Amino acid sequence: MTQSERLIFGAAARRPSNGLLAPVVWLFGLVATLVAMAVGAVLAVVTAAAVAVIAVIAAVLVFFAGLAMRARRTMTRRNRRADDGIIEARKEGDAWVAYGWERTGR
Repeated sequence: MTQSERLIFGAAARRPSNGLLAPVVWLFGLVATLVAMAVGAVLAVVTAAAVAVIAVIAAVLVFFAGLAMRARRTMTRRNRRADDGIIEARKEGDAWVAYGWERTGR
């Protein structure tokens, strides 16, 4: 084996592939692969659950923001209706002077 082959293939090129430990090493590799896949699956489920919880919290937040906007719109409409009947009055000296009570179109 040349020096360049040793650099390319590393320790795997020097290890014999047919020995008494080869099936045991293969079995440990299989077990390690299965464990890695199981850990990956658990992490994927945990991540999906976290995304679902975030989505539910965001939906609740948007729902309450919608309720707040609706309540604000309702109160604005009520205030506009109430403003039609309200007049402004100021005390000048001993008498009260009212503004805004005149009806237009008379």
